Amino acid sequence: MKKPIIGITMGDPSGVGPEIIVKSLNNEELYNRSHPIVIGDSKRLLEVIKILNLNLEVKSISENDDFETTKFGEIKCLDLNLLPDNIEFGQINLTSGDAAFKYLSKAINLANSKRLDAICTAPLNKEAMQKAGHLYPGHTEILADLTNTDNYAMMLSSPKLKVIHVTTHVGLIEAINQIKPERVFDVIKMADVTLKNSGIENPKIGVCGINPHAGENGLFGNGEEEEKIDPAIKQAKDLNINVEGPLPADTLFFRAQRGDFDIVIAMYHDQGHGPIKVLGLEAGVNITVGLPIIRTSVDHGTAFDIAGKGIVDERSMNEALNQAILLAPVK
Repeated sequence: MKKPIIGITMGDPSGVGPEIIVKSLNNEELYNRSHPIVIGDSKRLLEVIKILNLNLEVKSISENDDFETTKFGEIKCLDLNLLPDNIEFGQINLTSGDAAFKYLSKAINLANSKRLDAICTAPLNKEAMQKAGHLYPGHTEILADLTNTDNYAMMLSSPKLKVIHVTTHVGLIEAINQIKPERVFDVIKMADVTLKNSGIENPKIGVCGINPHAGENGLFGNGEEEEKIDPAIKQAKDLNINVEGPLPADTLFFRAQRGDFDIVIAMYHDQGHGPIKVLGLEAGVNITVGLPIIRTSVDHGTAFDIAGKGIVDERSMNEALNQAILLAPVK
């Protein structure tokens, strides 16, 4: 069986992305299981290797080179050469924002053409990217646009809890407007298919309500659960999907991490992100489901406050790479 080729995008080069990549690639076991290829700038990786005082080399390659001759100790970098010398760490920078977008765009093109088996992304800075003219809310929306995908969702995974979102990068009022039975059903179905594909035979899915106590039979809200969520759950149950809800979010996440559910359907960004991040940023992984390609990511930001200091924790990147390998198509 061939090892999967994992394209690792460098993210915003002014943030911690280059550091977590270099730290994670200083691991021989990763090379025993995959062919990691960094899409970024070689000189930034070399700068970080010096900061971290690691015994690693960087080999610049082009997209026409062989991606399957990787070896531990030598980081292969598809070098887009977008950065000036000595670009500052820890600062919003239009050049860095533009580069982050272009690294991702190149990786998506390579995955679409089957040169990569999966993509693993380091964090980008939304403000820097948008100031550079790339007006996307985040990674997920770029991936959807550049793969021509209309129906997708963000899934966060940690050792104790998995969460998939009905809405993500919109304000709370707009999120409630966007929650519709059709969308809720689509996300339930994506969750069911994704977990079945990962080996869970009959996934147990818990669906959050929107209001406190999931509305408590009309006591809170204006009947949003009955209007927006109940029809989707009925439709899913008619297909024999093992789903329960809408349930109060304040207890559902506790029950899920205890083992009562395999995944939680969150209605909006902070409802789902908060519990995952409380359980530990170092273990969280962001997975975009519904795409024609595999994409995993760290579940933290660019951490400008510590970028370039060599102290960032790379465990989320380690787990994101592990998930990319596990999800990549078997050849």
